[in-house]
Amino acid sequence: MRVISIVSWGIALFEYLLQVPANRIGYSGPHPLTLAQLKIMQEVITLSVFVPFSVFFMGEKFRLDFIWAALCLCGAVFFIFRK
Repeated sequence: MRVISIVSWGIALFEYLLQVPANRIGYSGPHPLTLAQLKIMQEVITLSVFVPFSVFFMGEKFRLDFIWAALCLCGAVFFIFRK
């Protein structure tokens, strides 16, 4: 149980380390992004981390729903980043 807790906190820390600097740099950096763009990027990162974790560490079966969710997020990325 302790190993799973450490692994899950490690994954959360990795995700946090990507998101916080990305939000700070992204919102006020040389090429600023909108808050909506940053939020969509956060969701893509979360899904990219959560699906492998749930399949490989938690033993959940890979479902077609994961692919549909990824495709929906790809659509969200397209719409939020188009000019």
